[in-house]
Order: sequence, then structure tokens, then C-alpha cells
Amino acid sequence: MIKPGQIWLDTNGKRIQAHGGSVRYENGTYYFYGENKEFTDGKSGIITYGIRCYSSKNLCDWEDMGLIIPPDLKDRSSPLHPSAKAERPHIVYNQNTGKYVCYLKLMSPDGTQKTTILVSDRFDGGYEIARTGWQPLGKNAGDFDLQVDGETGKAYYIFEEVHSRLVIAELTDDYLDTTGVYSTHFENGNPPFVREAPAHFVRNGKHYLITSGTTGYYPNPSELAVAEDWHGPYTILGNPHPGDPTGTSFHSQVSSVFKVEGQDLYIACGDRWLPDRMFLCCETYARLFEQAFTSDGQVDFSVIEAECAAHGVTFTPDISKADYVWLPFRFDGQMGYLDWQEEWQPPV
Repeated sequence: MIKPGQIWLDTNGKRIQAHGGSVRYENGTYYFYGENKEFTDGKSGIITYGIRCYSSKNLCDWEDMGLIIPPDLKDRSSPLHPSAKAERPHIVYNQNTGKYVCYLKLMSPDGTQKTTILVSDRFDGGYEIARTGWQPLGKNAGDFDLQVDGETGKAYYIFEEVHSRLVIAELTDDYLDTTGVYSTHFENGNPPFVREAPAHFVRNGKHYLITSGTTGYYPNPSELAVAEDWHGPYTILGNPHPGDPTGTSFHSQVSSVFKVEGQDLYIACGDRWLPDRMFLCCETYARLFEQAFTSDGQVDFSVIEAECAAHGVTFTPDISKADYVWLPFRFDGQMGYLDWQEEWQPPV
């Protein structure tokens, strides 16, 4: 059974560590991979300790495959060093080159966000850095999704132009650069209104995007949009979590959506980054972020820090104890809903 929001253990009895993650299906097996946060306790200085992967036949019981992209412990300047802010890995297969291609988002010391690309002959390891410090289209690239058109093999890089808008860029045949063709969406001005954490999927020929607002690890209402084409235009359908009275997407942020093989079943994979801050609700966030965000998009987190202190919680979170919220989509016409379930069994 999948039990959203509860501690999820692997087959060895350890917490699953695949945050900001994605699920890939190959040859009868599902692979769940993401950021290894086992040492990210807010005190160690470790942001991401490599990319960890798990395998499963039933989407409930996950076997640890280890670090398919290990950290670089020797070079502090490496994008894979544990102190580097390597986040949101997405891996796709390139039929043109026969290579697996992994994108990582990295926060630079100067505050800019850049992309690192790795390639490998195998999905489960052997990744080498192909390029790093890349700013696609010369833009400051934040949270993203990486998708391949199943019919054409063309790849698309869907990223947040930091604190600005969402960009959908076409990639070159080797998936290592942009072609220069792109579109922009959701021109919402400043955080927390700018959309980030895009998760793309296709159902019945329609292109869907689920996104969140920009409030860091603190959750906010998700938004679902649909289009006829990769580049839109996208029509906003609304919040897919209408049953959540807190307005926090059940205290989670969706990182990806995947289709169960052979079924009309789409599962949204979310992270509950801050399970110790469930006392915060939508109204509290609205008040705090109205105070915290200035007109130029800068953030004064002191008001949030004070609210946490009032509840006996330290401002710096222990992400090693983050949980997951996986829920299946329920569709009514074009609109998709994510209904809360204490536990549910995928029909795999």
C-alpha cells in the first residue's frame, strides 16, 4: 500500500531518499530516483549526497539500488560535491545517441541557478559530466522538468526562469543544448506568484503542467494547466487539490507525474519537505509571505523564522526526515484532481 505523508521505508527498512524525484519504467520494472537527503539535517552543510535510485515491480515496495550518481567528495568546486545544491534530477534516454542524459539544477554561490548535464551508457550508473555551469538561452534556470516526445524523440526542457516565468525550450538532437526555439508562460511577476516545480505529462493528446508557487520548502496551492501542444498556449484549470482545507497541496510539492504502464492512471509524486511544520496553513502562509516578499522579489525570512520559533521549531529544516505524498489523478473532463487518501493500492 502507498500511504501518503507517512514514513516510507525501503525493503531494507530504511527511509527512502529520492527527493525532488521522478519515476522511470523499463522492461517491467519501475525506477524511483532523486536527491539523497539522508545527511541533510540542516547542520551538516550537506545539501545533496548524490542521486539515489530504487526499483519496484508494484510501486509500493522499493529496493535500494544505491547511488547511481555518487557525490564527488574530493573536489569542492564540483557540482556533485555534497555541499553543492544539486537538485531535481531528471533522466531521459536519447535514442539518437544511445545515451542516458541527466539534468541537475544547481544554485551557485552568487545566487544564480545553473544546469549540469551528465551522460551515461547505462541508466543505473557510470554518469559523466558533459557540461556544467550552463544557463540555457542565457537564462537563470531554476526548477524544471525534462521530457521526450514519444513519437518524435524531440526533447523539451521546461524550466522556471528564476523569479520571472516558465520557459519551454526545445533541445538539440544530443539533448546537450537548446535549439533556440522556446516559448514563455505564466508571466506572474514576483514570488510567491511565479510558478515553479513544473511537472509535465500527456493524456489523451493533451499536454498538462502542474506547478507550484515560489515559496521555498514551504508548500502552497498547486495549479494545473492544459494545452493542445508542447508550447501551448496553456489554459489554467485550477487547483487540483480542492479537498485540502489548508491550501498547501496537502503540505507537499509535486515534483513529477508518471503514467502507470498499460493503464490510464497518472500518479503525482510529491515531497512533504517540512513534516514538522504542519501547523502552518494557507492563511498563515498568505500573511507571512505578504510580509516576507518585497516588491522586487527579495525575501525577508525573519517573519517566517519568528513564526516557527513561536511553535518551537527551528527555522533551518531537517530535510533528511522529509516524506512523500503520492496520489493518483482523478479526471473529470479535462480537469484532474488529486484526492486525499490515507492509503491506496496501485493496480499494478
